[in-house]
Amino acid sequence: MPMDSSSQQEDDLLNNEILDLGAFNQLLSMDDENDEEYEFSRDIVYNYFEQAIATFADMDKALKAKDLAKLSSLGHFLKGSSATVGVKKVQECCRHIQCLGKLQGANGVGSVDEKAALELIEKELKSGKLEYKKAEEFLRFFYESDPVDGDEEE
Repeated sequence: MPMDSSSQQEDDLLNNEILDLGAFNQLLSMDDENDEEYEFSRDIVYNYFEQAIATFADMDKALKAKDLAKLSSLGHFLKGSSATVGVKKVQECCRHIQCLGKLQGANGVGSVDEKAALELIEKELKSGKLEYKKAEEFLRFFYESDPVDGDEEE
C-alpha cells in the first residue's frame, strides 16, 4: 500500500520539499490492505488539515498578544501533528517557533530577546503557512484522485 514514486524527480520533490515519505508511508501502512481509498489515513490527514488551520489561527492571536509561552506550546502541538503526517517543513517551522517561544535560538541553541523572538516567529509562521498550503494541495490531490480506473459502481 505504500506510495511508489514514478520517477526520481517526483521522489526528490516529495521527499525534500513536501513530505517525509518514510513517515507518510508508515501512515499509509495503517490502512486496511483492501482499502484502495486509504480511509483510515485519509481521516487522519483531513483531521490534520483542521488542526493546522485552527492552530495557525491561534498562533496569529498569540503573536498579536506577544504570548511567547502560548506560541511555544502551539508550536510543539503542531510540530507533533505534522510529524505524524510527514509534513516536514511545517514540522521544522513549528520546532523553531517552539524554541523561539522559550527565547532560545530557532534550533534550540543559544538565546534571543523577546523582540527578536517575536520577529523570527512571525517569519516562521508565514513560512509554515506557505509550506502547509503546498502539503495540503498535494495530500488532497493524493486522496481525492481515483485509485481505480473507472470504478464508480457500487
